[in-house]
Amino acid sequence: MPPGFQLGPFTLPNRLFVAPMAGVTDRPFRQLCRRLGAGYAVSEMVTSRKELWGSLKTSRRADHTGEPGPIAVQIAGTDAAMMAEAAAYNIDRGAQIIDINMGCPAKKVCNKWAGSALMRNEALALEIVEAVVDVCTPRGVPVTLKMRTGWSLEERNALRLARAFEAAGIAMLTIHGRTREQGYKGLAEYDTIAAVKAALSIPVVANGDINSPEKAREVLAYTGADALMIGRAAQGRPWIFRELAHYLATGEHLPAPTVVEARDLLTEHLHDHYGLYGELSGVRSARKHIGWAVRGLPGGEAFRQHMNTLEHCDQQLQALRDWFDDLGQTHDRLPAILAANDEDTADAEEACAA
Repeated sequence: MPPGFQLGPFTLPNRLFVAPMAGVTDRPFRQLCRRLGAGYAVSEMVTSRKELWGSLKTSRRADHTGEPGPIAVQIAGTDAAMMAEAAAYNIDRGAQIIDINMGCPAKKVCNKWAGSALMRNEALALEIVEAVVDVCTPRGVPVTLKMRTGWSLEERNALRLARAFEAAGIAMLTIHGRTREQGYKGLAEYDTIAAVKAALSIPVVANGDINSPEKAREVLAYTGADALMIGRAAQGRPWIFRELAHYLATGEHLPAPTVVEARDLLTEHLHDHYGLYGELSGVRSARKHIGWAVRGLPGGEAFRQHMNTLEHCDQQLQALRDWFDDLGQTHDRLPAILAANDEDTADAEEACAA
C-alpha cells in the first residue's frame, strides 16, 4: 500500500483512518491514535441543532486544541439549511474538512431521521449534501460523507446514492459494509464497497470488521478501496494502526506492545482525558477506555469491576499502573487476545462505532 493520500488540499501520511465514534473519538483519543500510526481522524458527531452548540458536550466535541491537522468534523442532522449552517459554524472554529454522517445506526439518531436513516430519503440526503458543499466549496473545505450499504437487505442503495453524492461534489466517501438494520451484528460485506469503488472516481474508504493485519490486506485487495477506516478494533488497542501499517508495508507482524509501553500510553491518555473532562466526568468516562484496554487480558475482568468502583482520578491512575505492573511480572509483552471489542454490539450501537 503506497504511503500518502490526497484529500482535497491535504496530503495525509497514510491510508489508515480512525472512524468517528460518538463518546469515543474525542480529542485525546484521536491524538493517541494519530501518534500510534493513524493517518487521519474524524471528530465525534456534532449536532446541527444550533440551540445545542453552546452545550458542554458539543463544546468538548468541537475542541481541537493542539490537534494535528487536518481537522475533520462530522456533522449530523436532517435539515439542509441547518446542516449548511453547522458546516459554516465549525469551519469558523477551525474545521478544515466537513464530514456528513449518514452511517450512524443508533436508534436515538435514526428515530429523528438522521444518520443512516437519511438513506431512506434519497431526495433529502442529496439536498443536504448539495447545501453543505455549497457552503464549504467557496471556503476551500472538502466535504466527505460516511454511510452504510443501505437501510436493509432489501434497500441497499449505496451505489445509487454514491453516484449522486459524487456528482454533487463529495470529495471522499466512506462505506460501512452493513445495513442500518444489521447494526453491528453479523459480518460486514464488501461487495457493495467494491461496486461503489469501481463506479466512482473519488476516493472510497472501506469500513467494517477490519480488526487484524490480514483482514486489512484482504479488504483492500477485494474492494480496491483507497483507504481503510477502523473503529471498534481501535478501542483499547490504539496501536492497531502501526500494526496494520507495518504488515501492509512488509508482510510481517509487528510485535505486540510491551506491558510497560501499554501502561505508559494508557496513563498518558488518561491524563489528557481528565484534562478535557475534569475529574468528576473524566473518571467516569475513562472507565470504558480502561475496560477496553484490559478486556481479554489475564485478570482483566476482575480489574475492570474493581476500577468501576473508583471515584477519583488519582485512584484510577494508580490502580491502572499497579495492574499493569502486576501483569508485567509474568508477561513482557501484551498477551494475544481476540480482536478487540468486535462482539460488543451494545456499546457500538450507543457509540455509533464503525
